[in-house]
Amino acid sequence: MNISDILRIKTTVCITELRRNPGEIIKIVENLPAVILSRNKPKAYLLPAKSYKTLLDLIDDVSLIKTIKTRKSGKTIKVKI
Repeated sequence: MNISDILRIKTTVCITELRRNPGEIIKIVENLPAVILSRNKPKAYLLPAKSYKTLLDLIDDVSLIKTIKTRKSGKTIKVKI
């Protein structure tokens, strides 16, 4: 699953329904991300654990790429191993 799949949220749940039946909502969200609405405005997003892990991996990758680019333009030091 990539970032564009995660952000294409088609499932909406009203906050009242989440309060009434959280277990059922969690079952739905196991496979699909959902937006929680309060008065028809997004208040929160629920992601499957797999999608959340994917997001964390992407954030980590971006951080590593930044570090690599920064170090690439820095001085190099020869070492003997």
